[in-house]
This record gives sequence, C-alpha cells and structure tokens, in this order.
Amino acid sequence: MNASATLLPAVVRPAVEDRHWLSSDHCAAPVLDLLDALGWTIAETPEANIHMTSPEGGVYVGWLPEDPSAWAREIVWRVQVLPADGEVWVQEFGVHAPSEAVAGFLAALVTRSSC
Repeated sequence: MNASATLLPAVVRPAVEDRHWLSSDHCAAPVLDLLDALGWTIAETPEANIHMTSPEGGVYVGWLPEDPSAWAREIVWRVQVLPADGEVWVQEFGVHAPSEAVAGFLAALVTRSSC
C-alpha cells in the first residue's frame, strides 16, 4: 500500500541546540513539577530519594538516585501501577533516561482516554 506524501506526517527535526533533553541531566524536576501540579503526594527521604503517590493511590513513582537496590538494577525511576481490577505492573527507567521522557510517559499514563 502506498501512501500519498500529503497524508504522511511532516518530519520534525529539532535544532541540535534544542536536543539537550535527549540525555539525562539527572534532574527530577520535570516529573516532580508534573506530579505536583496533578496533586500527587510527594515525600523525600533523608537519602534524597523521592516517593510520589497518585491522589487515589493507584500509581506509585519513585525517583531513586540513592537507592542501592535500584542502582544494582541500573534504574533510577520506578513506576508501579496497582489497577483496581487487574494485575500490578511495573515500568522502570535507567539512569540515563531523560526526566522529560519519564514525565511524558507519566502524562500519557494518567490521561484518561475514552478508548
């Protein structure tokens, strides 16, 4: 099947100087700002790990820069979903995952869909 060039989406290529977010700066701010704006509970530990819980308690997000077990698995972000009518599932992101990508994942996760 051939698609007309007019039906294909335009390729967007950000300028090189705009691609700084493609690598991690080890800053949790994009995720913290998003979840704080959504009314999540945010708790910081003395070790500088941060634990966030959705208002209804069904989603947990951990920013774990100082957690030895997370580092052993080479992750720094842990997302755990506890569905009311299904199995628990987990998504983890490595130490080099940009916080903006994690924030994008979470934004998509918490957006209610009519599907």
